[in-house]
Amino acid sequence: MTELATSRPPRREFRNINALTDLPSYRLPPAGLVSILHRVSGVLMFLLMPFIIWMFDASVSSEISFAKFKAVFNSGFSFVPGFLVKLVALALIWAYLHHFCAGLRHLWMDVSHSAVNKEFGKTSALAVLAISVLLTVVLGLKLFGVY
Repeated sequence: MTELATSRPPRREFRNINALTDLPSYRLPPAGLVSILHRVSGVLMFLLMPFIIWMFDASVSSEISFAKFKAVFNSGFSFVPGFLVKLVALALIWAYLHHFCAGLRHLWMDVSHSAVNKEFGKTSALAVLAISVLLTVVLGLKLFGVY
């Protein structure tokens, strides 16, 4: 019995990680980053739901409310400048686009089980990041009046 116990390789040692020292040096794979950002974008859209509902209501109610809606983006309201309102809208644009693209990625992985491997996870995660950032930049330029 003692011979069997000594011939086994030593067990791996698992320790608690220290968030201040270990996490900054930890390299998260692209698939993990997309997964975390998918959750963050969902929470962001949920928390900003009153702002989304106000934007929708103000933009479709009447011509007068749409004019007020545009004025908020240009000059702001109360103590909030219009630039900050545009930044919040840009954050919502990114959250929606990233959540949508990552959701399509998850649906594709659910449908095609045989195509899912480590390389596909990496390339599809990088594609989601690139597409969502590229579309956010394009729509952000439109939001800030570049074109």
